Amino acid sequence: MKFRSLALAAAIASVGLSAAVVSPSAHAQAKEQFFPVLVYRTGAYGPNGTPWANGYVDYLKLVNAKGGINGVKISFEECEFAYATDRGVECYERLKGKGATVFQPLSTGVTFALTEKAPVDKIPLVTAGYGRSESQNGAVFDWNFPLLGTYWVGADVAIQHLGKQYGGLDKLKGKKIALVYHDSPYGKEPIPLLQERAKMHGFTLQLLPVAHPGVEQKATWLQIRRERPDNVLLWGWGVMNSTSLKEAQATGYPREKMLGIWWAGAEPDVKDVGMGAKGYSAITLQHGAEPNSKVVKDMLAMVHAKGQGTGPKDEVGSVLYMRGLISAMVAVEGVRKAQERYGKGKVMTGEQTRWGLENLNLDDKALADLGFAGVLRPIQTSCTDHMGSPWARIHTWDGAKWNFSSDWYQADQKVLRPMVMSASTRYAEEKKITPRTPEQCKQ
Repeated sequence: MKFRSLALAAAIASVGLSAAVVSPSAHAQAKEQFFPVLVYRTGAYGPNGTPWANGYVDYLKLVNAKGGINGVKISFEECEFAYATDRGVECYERLKGKGATVFQPLSTGVTFALTEKAPVDKIPLVTAGYGRSESQNGAVFDWNFPLLGTYWVGADVAIQHLGKQYGGLDKLKGKKIALVYHDSPYGKEPIPLLQERAKMHGFTLQLLPVAHPGVEQKATWLQIRRERPDNVLLWGWGVMNSTSLKEAQATGYPREKMLGIWWAGAEPDVKDVGMGAKGYSAITLQHGAEPNSKVVKDMLAMVHAKGQGTGPKDEVGSVLYMRGLISAMVAVEGVRKAQERYGKGKVMTGEQTRWGLENLNLDDKALADLGFAGVLRPIQTSCTDHMGSPWARIHTWDGAKWNFSSDWYQADQKVLRPMVMSASTRYAEEKKITPRTPEQCKQ
């Protein structure tokens, strides 16, 4: 297994000069906030995992360049797991004892595998835009934080958007909607919400699983050509996404009728298809490509201009780079919030960071101060809401770049909340978990 380690205890100028693995004792002596970084830069999903990892690591460097978290410098260590669940768990086991602040596995499969480990080890799992949808309920899932949105949010927004295109949700009656999905825990996550919406609005849901890694889809798209669904929802990752778009083009299925989840709406998904993907749309995890944002300008000036960027300069501000950067930001702000309670200028434990993550209150001013004005909406979490924001919008590929093509959508909590409570209650009963009470949440 490939591991990379960069200790950022010294000034930012020293980053990249040493590749020595930092021991747990060294972390303790240096008083650094340690961020383990699970990555997949190799394998079938490497082209998508790499820009996320680069954005994540670059943000940690940027925080250090600005003086750290109230003076506390950040150290980190990468662990390559090639999107394999067993290797992701190995990375977790290897790094958890080094003073880990949070884990962000960027894999729903790994998230499922770690959900029972995190409470024992008292280390939060931040799963921004992925993971278990029912983990929004922090009273049951004390250590899971699906910040910014779950797959049920994405699925709900998808149906709202299709309804709007047809002139109202009632116009979905009699329509046929196909879900082309990665045959994994990730791809299966939206199915319960889509089934619920199908019952509500009278459309037919067609489920079309695609085996890992997604390069063989001819039978799937021949079936789509025969049955001609009114719309196709794409729940893919990595090479599966571009393959779907190429097969749609080959079989004559209009890309304008395809709508992807936010993991199927980035540059690697469409760049090799080019004009063949024109008209294809995807839900965003709030942000899109954000080259003009202040945080990107700061990154270019304070990290990349000094030759300390993790990846190529031209990817800075791209969709998945921003996704990684935002994922790091919410984790850092969890630590910053925890310091308000447990001591500014101190290294926070995983347990203290959990308190910070479930007391986030990033309003417009806070986001602007961090460089995210216009990129994200306010994020406010609580003991019972570990998601913090149910908003999304749509962007569309014009053949060369992504452009926002809708107003903001808010997931319908009248639909989502009962599902979250039902699924999380079922999980608590199965695992014999006693949900936290409002009084316990205040502790």
